[in-house]
Amino acid sequence: MSDLPFEWPVRIYYEDTDAAGVVYYANYLKFFERARTEWLRAQGFEQDQLRAEFGIVFVVSRVQVEYKQAAKFNETLSVSCQLLRQSAVAMDFAQQALRTSDRRLMSEAAVQIVCVDAERFKPKPIPQALRSCFL
Repeated sequence: MSDLPFEWPVRIYYEDTDAAGVVYYANYLKFFERARTEWLRAQGFEQDQLRAEFGIVFVVSRVQVEYKQAAKFNETLSVSCQLLRQSAVAMDFAQQALRTSDRRLMSEAAVQIVCVDAERFKPKPIPQALRSCFL
């Protein structure tokens, strides 16, 4: 849906690494989450605002991750997200983590996000005010 991916910079801290000094695999999910949150913010929406105004939250319903290279302590990554598809209740994203210095692919993911009612955690249509901004 979007022509260019949104990118967000991430520095690898010591706490992000495992005993081998490389990014612990689960931390890529955190990096991808941050990029999606910042993408949403760049669209003009804060997550707490969406909960207060529309009574919704977004939850991950599916994720598929591939690890290509080992990112290491103190490197910087450019973490991207690109909206590929949206339905009434879900959005599908392609995400990548590229090492900033040489744009080498470290990890990539396909992530599906579902809009749910903030109280009942049942699927709820994405409000039209948001949908129109994501096109």
